[in-house]
Amino acid sequence: MEILISFILPFVLLLTVVVFIHEYGHYYFAKKYGVGVTDFSIGFGKELFGFNDKSGTRWKFCAIPLGGYVKFFGDRNVFSQAEQDELLKEYSAEDQKKLFVVKPIYQRSLIVAAGPFANFILAILIFAFIYMFAGKDFTPAQIQEVQKDSPAFVAGIKNGDIIASIDNNKVNSIMEVSAFINASTNDQINIEVLRNEETLTFSVMPKSFEGKDTLGNTINKKIIGIKISPLNDEINRERLGPASALFYAVKETYFVTKASLDFVVALFKGKGDTKQLGGPIKIAKITGQVAKHGVVAFLSIMAYISISLGFINLFPIPMLDGGHLMFYAFEKILGKPLTQKTQEGFFRIGLFLLISLMFFTTFQDLRDLGLF
Repeated sequence: MEILISFILPFVLLLTVVVFIHEYGHYYFAKKYGVGVTDFSIGFGKELFGFNDKSGTRWKFCAIPLGGYVKFFGDRNVFSQAEQDELLKEYSAEDQKKLFVVKPIYQRSLIVAAGPFANFILAILIFAFIYMFAGKDFTPAQIQEVQKDSPAFVAGIKNGDIIASIDNNKVNSIMEVSAFINASTNDQINIEVLRNEETLTFSVMPKSFEGKDTLGNTINKKIIGIKISPLNDEINRERLGPASALFYAVKETYFVTKASLDFVVALFKGKGDTKQLGGPIKIAKITGQVAKHGVVAFLSIMAYISISLGFINLFPIPMLDGGHLMFYAFEKILGKPLTQKTQEGFFRIGLFLLISLMFFTTFQDLRDLGLF
């Protein structure tokens, strides 16, 4: 019962919200462009409960809450676009207007892209809400101690320096220092400091070690050998107005998205830490841990997961939204959709990649639990 309340329920709640927003992005633009929607599902498998709206859409919640989908009128399979001529013969002129496949490329592209971008918008709204009502930290980070022979010591950083930026990311808060250092995928990190009203830049080569995060999970961390403290030992947390909150919310969403992209690039170069990858089990574990720290912490992890969902869905892999956008790009260039045989080949590759990723992240999750 404790596991249910502490981990499963927060995880299901979080996933339900971010998946609903994602699918509603698809749904909203589909309805906007006159595409019929037959199903709006949260989860997969057996339907647990649902209802039909006035337009005939079945809204339902299914037994396996690990995703969702919106089914368009006339969809028989993922290759419907290649079967357009055959498909049109089955419907009246009036019903043909509701088919997704007959819509212009730009409309289909917007319908597909709306899902991931809805996730980014959700994250921005959550961050803005937090900054407006809980506040945002603006405490300057001053270096209290530089450990002898550490990377920071070797680079020339000194006690009393105030950290201004890390890899061109402006440091607005003491809480951002560790995040910026660990998000960097470069062998050397450029750290800009203020010293006696002078701005200095140092190139620091961080060391990696296995440690614990604030939740007690084992992670690989980067250190440069400094201890930081609030400037003048004063904490500065401010509640922001709507405009400022929105600005910093967009900035945070951009940073997380860029850091995610840099991490993926690093993985392909063989430099990324695969231990950072995780699947549903790890997400559920972290969600449960964070939920114990209150509403603000839970909303924050929801925003980060929403960004991840939007980012991953933009990968140009068939079966993901990015894969469909890739097909539309080919269609625009070639002047016609790819053949069904070609699409089937791409989808087999995409299915293989997704299943491989699923097995790998599940293995990582089980290893994180100490089962391997």
